[in-house]
Amino acid sequence: MFDYRRFALGKIAGIAPRFLPFADVATREVPLSRLLRLSLFQVTVGMALVLLVGTLNRVMIVELKVPATLVGGMLALPLVFAPLRALIGHRSDNYVSALGWRRVPYIFKGTMLQFGGFAIMPFALLVLSGYGDAVDAPRWIGLSSAALAFLLVGAGVHIVQTVGLALATDLVPEEDHPKIVGLMYVMLLLGMIVSAFLYGLLLQDYTPGRLIQVIQGSAVVTIVLNAIAIWQQEPRNRARAETPQRVVPFATAWGRLTEGRGVLRLLAVIACGTAGFGMADVILEPFGGQVFAMSVASTTRLTVVLALGSLIGFLLASRWLGRGIRPLSVAAGGAVAGMPAFALIIVSAHLGLPSLFVAATLLAGFGAGLFGHGTLTATLRAAPRAQVGLALGAWGAVQTTAAGVAIAVGGVIRDTLAALPHQGATAATPYIPVFALEIALLALALILVVPLHRAGLDRRTDLAMDRIVQRDTSRDEAVVAP
Repeated sequence: MFDYRRFALGKIAGIAPRFLPFADVATREVPLSRLLRLSLFQVTVGMALVLLVGTLNRVMIVELKVPATLVGGMLALPLVFAPLRALIGHRSDNYVSALGWRRVPYIFKGTMLQFGGFAIMPFALLVLSGYGDAVDAPRWIGLSSAALAFLLVGAGVHIVQTVGLALATDLVPEEDHPKIVGLMYVMLLLGMIVSAFLYGLLLQDYTPGRLIQVIQGSAVVTIVLNAIAIWQQEPRNRARAETPQRVVPFATAWGRLTEGRGVLRLLAVIACGTAGFGMADVILEPFGGQVFAMSVASTTRLTVVLALGSLIGFLLASRWLGRGIRPLSVAAGGAVAGMPAFALIIVSAHLGLPSLFVAATLLAGFGAGLFGHGTLTATLRAAPRAQVGLALGAWGAVQTTAAGVAIAVGGVIRDTLAALPHQGATAATPYIPVFALEIALLALALILVVPLHRAGLDRRTDLAMDRIVQRDTSRDEAVVAP
């Protein structure tokens, strides 16, 4: 007798690895449902990124009349903690907890920081803008409280994402680390798309009161989703608490990583390319609002378009890498896609075509997805196997720092040019040099990647270096992690 139930389940099981990226990383011990539940921490990270970079920058610049330079500085404040991502990952590797946990305490601390930042952020922004009864409040109160809110959210995002990715890699075999990291980043993009759509829907009729509700609601959702994500994910190891961990000092581990051939140049490629794609983050939505008179909801949906393009790029990069295409080739393809994307944004302003602007935004996201996945995989392959976790933190630190600096610089350039008198200037005039600079940065990243590609940095062939690192690690003097 034909078993329809088994036939149907077999078909469903076959669909997942084909259409859900990196689904083959799941095992019987760690099923896909558990990995997807863990990935909820990436959803909260994506939600925070959309709120800060996608929604609040538009509201602060257009509705609350806050200068773009100040907005860019506020959005760059969370990047103060970005260089510490590698150190955070290193510390969580060797953390000693009375309960036998390494990752969970750090994720809990990061979640509390996110919640605290979101709790005070809406009122700080209203005081900063001098809205309503806050017009008589001293300006330093608004500046300091808004800076504190952005710092708290930024620190929480960096801690949660870094340690959450480390926890994900703990659950799967070492050879599947690139796959699990890829799955987590796909969920980050999906979280950005969904949250951007919801924020656009909730802020369709913008009021300051609605903004307060949306931000505070995000604080509550962050705690709930992160709690669900880490519930019973990390096994308790009391032997670790009873026996202090013997580890290599962070400075020694970092020195070994950067001594590898071409690693510093690869980090420079990541910095240039990320800055090239990230500089538009602070001005893309204000550009749509001022040049094409798009509403808050419409410009917020631009984040959906950008994230959707990144998701398509990420999925296509995954397929290409699975077929043997080298990671640096994929990263170079992302830079090549990004340059015409920003050129089309400039053209759309001259032609007055918002549809071309949206299409160019999609193409820019596509290029960013290719570049991000390509450089991430190249970094993992360039590092010795004993330092994959540190390499992951280095990639995140360089990428996030470059994005933050680019955001601040983009805001300064826009405000400086807007303040200068120009004959025949249009609403797009202060923005065009920023997009042109992004094209130049992507071209520089493309130039820097050529010698790395020729040297084969992204090929896993340096097994001798792996053995040397492992041998030297075992010979180091024991250091007890704090």
